[in-house]
Amino acid sequence: MRARSHWVALAAVAFLSTAGWVHQRQERWIPLFNGKNLNGWTVKIKGYPARENFANTFRVEDGLLKVSYDGYKGFDGKFGHLFSRHKYSNYRLRAEYRFVGEQCPGGPGWALRNSGLMIHSQSVQSMGKDQDFPVSLEVQLLGGDGQRERHTGNLCTPGTHVVMDGKLVTQHCIDSRSKTYHGDQWVTVELEVRGNAITKHFINGENVLEYEQPQLDEGDADARRLIRNGNKMLHEGYIALQAESHPVEFRKVEILPLAK
Repeated sequence: MRARSHWVALAAVAFLSTAGWVHQRQERWIPLFNGKNLNGWTVKIKGYPARENFANTFRVEDGLLKVSYDGYKGFDGKFGHLFSRHKYSNYRLRAEYRFVGEQCPGGPGWALRNSGLMIHSQSVQSMGKDQDFPVSLEVQLLGGDGQRERHTGNLCTPGTHVVMDGKLVTQHCIDSRSKTYHGDQWVTVELEVRGNAITKHFINGENVLEYEQPQLDEGDADARRLIRNGNKMLHEGYIALQAESHPVEFRKVEILPLAK
């Protein structure tokens, strides 16, 4: 009986190892950032028409996608977003980011070491020229300031609401359970997005936030323009990287489409 149990255990280990290897082989992540240029992305900076990349804010250098302010005299409210070519509904999104350098002069205090990944976003074409932020769900990325606890992978909701624990949440930003990441260390953010169902945030592999039923906020003027036939629910949208006055770098942005 011992010999048989031994071989059964070995067979089980071999099966699980093979299954894991096959699973990895089947996970075909698609790079959204190619490491060379901004092909497949569209720039939108407040006060400028789409595709006008003021002061080369979004750029690629040394294989990194960078948000840079060396061409600015002052920030002057020029919030920027870099939009994906396609919209998505069910997927996993993974990015590696870090904050570097000093905040652009004139940037708001809350934007220190602050950026974001916008998901379920409106299209760049539907944004107003002077609109600050796209109507979307913002996966807020925060870097530590060297002193205080500062969570990352939070949720902010420009023109949107979500449901948590069965209740509609209308506050603008919701803190995650993440650790604080000080300095210029690389951090991995991963999302699992299931249309209008559940969305999960992960930071360095740790689940830090969950919510569901993303929807347009009728009280927001930009969101109201997007409501069709009274339907407020969001099932899909574009992905955008954010520029909020602090230099940030991305070395990987990739997506794994999921079955519905």
